[in-house]
Amino acid sequence: MLIETEATPNPATLKFLPGRTVMEAGTRDFASPEEAEASPLAVALFTLGDVTGVFFGRDFISVTIAPSSDWRDVKPDVLGILLDHFAANMPLFHAASAGFSVPPESADFGDNPEDAEIVAQIKELIETRVRPAVANDGGDIVYRGFDAGKVYLQMQGACSGCPSSTATLKNGIEQLLKYYVPEVTEVRAV
Repeated sequence: MLIETEATPNPATLKFLPGRTVMEAGTRDFASPEEAEASPLAVALFTLGDVTGVFFGRDFISVTIAPSSDWRDVKPDVLGILLDHFAANMPLFHAASAGFSVPPESADFGDNPEDAEIVAQIKELIETRVRPAVANDGGDIVYRGFDAGKVYLQMQGACSGCPSSTATLKNGIEQLLKYYVPEVTEVRAV
């Protein structure tokens, strides 16, 4: 089995492509070992000590390491864990916890029903134009709300904590949304 590795815009994160589907639907972001308890693979990666984040996408896993760590030291161990996991066809999640693998899209904000048409346009643009590009960089972006012209988005995986994520939000996503949805005045990360 060959697992390809790609750099991401975040120097602390590498994207690993096992050549098969990782998540059938949605994504899952683990920012701590405690959150990782639902997944044997995420737990194994966090046991390396240098790992500070694990993200499962549709066909990739992004792994983030601590600023004091070096990928030259950590990458062979990460690849070993991934190879063992996928070669053994182990489950991604423990059976009892698999149901919560995809977080709800609007968990943080209750959108105003009067803005339903605007919110639908924003979600469609994020789904069709933004998410595919962000996934190419080893991450994901999740819609969290729209209020008084402000769109709230959550960056995940390689995009969370990436030095260029602010530029991506302001120069890319915000400009795109403002162009197609004039009611949008600002995009903020949550």
